[in-house]
Order: sequence, then structure tokens, then C-alpha cells
Amino acid sequence: MSNNDEARMTNDGTTSNAQMTNVRRKRSAAFGFRHSFVIRHSCFVIFLALAVPTDAAPAPSAKEILDLVRLLESRQQIDLDGRLREDEKVIPFHLTQTGPLVRYSFSDPEEVLQLRLGENGSRLDLVTDTGAEKFPAEKLNEKIRGTGISYEDLALKFLYWPNARVLGDETVRTRSCWKLQVVAPSRNSQYWNVVIWVDKASGALMRMEAYDWDGKLAKRFEVISAQKIDNRWFLKQMRVEELQPGTNKVQARTYLEIKQ
Repeated sequence: MSNNDEARMTNDGTTSNAQMTNVRRKRSAAFGFRHSFVIRHSCFVIFLALAVPTDAAPAPSAKEILDLVRLLESRQQIDLDGRLREDEKVIPFHLTQTGPLVRYSFSDPEEVLQLRLGENGSRLDLVTDTGAEKFPAEKLNEKIRGTGISYEDLALKFLYWPNARVLGDETVRTRSCWKLQVVAPSRNSQYWNVVIWVDKASGALMRMEAYDWDGKLAKRFEVISAQKIDNRWFLKQMRVEELQPGTNKVQARTYLEIKQ
């Protein structure tokens, strides 16, 4: 594909379907080469890396899979425009990333959010003229500009929850994925648990389903398409659906879109 191409999230003949080996091998020679694929959420920035295992290996643990996802998320250089779209509402933003430091810049009114991805956790800050201060915990559940994406979603804290397990494997948009469940360590989160689908061949997050403290599905995030810019893969569109608890009826849809 040439520069600035677009692709739906499906398999093709150029993509390896080999399963993930352990994270240490992936960090070294196991990566023959890497495509970058960025999404932010309710997210967000997610990176598509083409993994080429050197030999057969047992299925990875939940910790190994999440270690890989976090590793890929914290290694990118990004400078792109995007928007949140819900019905007639369109909210532009500018996205930059330098390694583990990610910034989302909104205007009208001005708001700059800074996400720092650490080894053991993430931190969301509000950036002002006087510097960066920790985003208030009591406001994490609030929606960003009235969309279906909350500040907690943007913070990606669920990727660091210690109670995680592999539920099995499933296909998402023709991609073979590991299916994981992560459980919140406390009621500080609006979610009790999040189910995550991670592409086996790439380590990319393909789908996330968040459940409330009554065990009802509250929100679903899914990658719809990607685009190739300067020989790198980036998110083009992610769909975020808010559901009426207990019915699976979609109440609202927000699209996170990244421009070329």
C-alpha cells in the first residue's frame, strides 16, 4: 500500500497470524519489523506491531500480554490532528506524543490533558500556564465535552489493573485475538471490570467492553479502520458505544477519528 492508504481492520496476505511468544523475545529479535498503529479511545493511542516469533511457545499469560501492550504504547512519536464526533457534535483536538508522554489539546474552551505512561501506572494531568497538576480524581468519571468518552477512559488505567486473566481467544473483524479480563482493584473506577481483545499477531487493542459494578455492559470500544501515513499505520476511526445497562441497547455513539 502507498502512503496515506486506508484499511479496514481485516486480515490480508501480508500480515502474520503467528501467535505471540514471550514478551522478552518480542522486545528483541522476535520483531522482524514493526508497523505503528495509533488509537486513543476511549483511546487513545494504540500501536500495531508486526511480531514474527522465532519458534513455537506456550500461550502468553495475561501479564505478558498487557506488558506488551503497554510497551508498544509508550514508544511512539506522534503529531496528528483528530476529532471526537457524536451526531452533529464535532470536537477537534491535537494529539502529540513523545515516548511515554501524550498530550491532547482542545480549544474553545482551551484544555490541555497530559497522559504519562509509566511502568506501573498511568497519570493524567491538566496542563495550565503554571505547569501540570494531577487531574482531580473526583472528575475522572466526567465525559469529555459531553461525548461518550470519559477522562478515566483517556487515562488507560485499566491496562495496569493487577487482577487479570486470559479468557481464551476469539476473532474480531477477522483478526485472531487473545481475550482478557481485568478487574478493578477498588471502587475508585466507574468500571468493575473490562474485557479486552488483543491482536495475537500485533499486540494491538481491537475491542474493549467495560462493565459497571452491577456486572452490566456499560460501554464498548472498537477499532473500525486504520490508515497508512508515511509508511506507518495509525488509527483512522474508533467507535465508542454507551449502552443502557441490562439491555445492550445503544444509547449513544461517539467516534474518535484521526486525520491524515
